[in-house]
Amino acid sequence: MSPGRRAGLRVLVVEDEFLLACTLEEDLVSFGFAVVGPFSGMRQAEHAASREALDLAVLDVNLRGEMVYPLAERVMERGIPVLFLTGYGLGVLPDKFRRTPILAKPYDLLALEGAIDRLLQSDIRSQKTLISVSKSRRAQH
Repeated sequence: MSPGRRAGLRVLVVEDEFLLACTLEEDLVSFGFAVVGPFSGMRQAEHAASREALDLAVLDVNLRGEMVYPLAERVMERGIPVLFLTGYGLGVLPDKFRRTPILAKPYDLLALEGAIDRLLQSDIRSQKTLISVSKSRRAQH
């Protein structure tokens, strides 16, 4: 996805490691995204996630011992794709999140960009499928 197509897309960033949060914010802005956050705690992140217009969420799995899964679930219920960041590996993810993309920390810049682009492309394809199914159902009635 080109930076021009990313312009205006809003990414929620939840990361409790200050330097990583700053780097992640800079990287996302350099890709053309508008960053909401970064937030280091669940309370602030939940507040933003429930009130802000969002296109994507990049969430650290563990925020000072608090798992981010309830927030991820709420964000996903809104139809917003999620990318997890973690230093723990796939084993920490509950079964319901096993298909959610995950990026190991520390992340590689190209890996981050690629993971986000794949996630957004997948989301665009699923939206087009929903729209075409919805149109065909209306045509049948």
